[in-house]
Amino acid sequence: MSTMTVSVHDVAPCTAAATERWVDALDRRGVCATLLVVPGPWSLPMLADHEPFCAWLRDAAVHHEVALHGWTHRAAGGGGLARRAIGAVVARGAAEFWSLDREEARRRLRLGLAELARAGFSPCGFTPPGWLASPETLQAARDVGLRYTTSHVAVTDLVTGRLLRAPVVSHRAGGLGQGAGAALFAQLTARRARHGRPVRIALHPSDVDQPRLRDVALRAVDSALDAGARALTYRVWISNGGLDLGRTERWSDEP
Repeated sequence: MSTMTVSVHDVAPCTAAATERWVDALDRRGVCATLLVVPGPWSLPMLADHEPFCAWLRDAAVHHEVALHGWTHRAAGGGGLARRAIGAVVARGAAEFWSLDREEARRRLRLGLAELARAGFSPCGFTPPGWLASPETLQAARDVGLRYTTSHVAVTDLVTGRLLRAPVVSHRAGGLGQGAGAALFAQLTARRARHGRPVRIALHPSDVDQPRLRDVALRAVDSALDAGARALTYRVWISNGGLDLGRTERWSDEP
């Protein structure tokens, strides 16, 4: 049986309306999701200072997972020209952890975890903005006690070192190849689910206001469910040995 993990990105007070619309659509389908929260000074107010949104998020966390999605959600600078170019294209200025050293990554992760704790959450997972993280960031994530992290192409268990090669399917409003990408979105997820492969789907706030992108994304979720995929959060997936599925490798933070 295939598994499906759906992540809702950029969850913050400033994206509350879009986040709630996505979660409502997933709730109607009985799909639990991983909510990737930006708790820091991305767009004021800070997470714990917006009690109405925190209250909604605590209610949502009964069925969904809350995970860390950075601190500022803005590129921190540094790195070579090629690295900066990749960050600008892939993460659209949000590649916060793409060029950080271990100490700075650890500092930002701790700030994010502290703000989430102030709001009443103790996450075990981390997805860097744009799925881009330096090798030192992965070391820092393990340093601060996080259990797993994700990238465009894999999920890494930071405790066991196991890595699952499983691409995430995501479609952003205004992205390159928007028309062709939309046509392939549901086809790819259904094909992976039918073949018993893990399915990963990412939803972004801007997508929900684009009728075509919203419908395509939800059709992808429906197609995976129809093909027999079981919806799990990343936390449950890791805890239940989800990394036994698919093609696995060993991850190491050794230089």
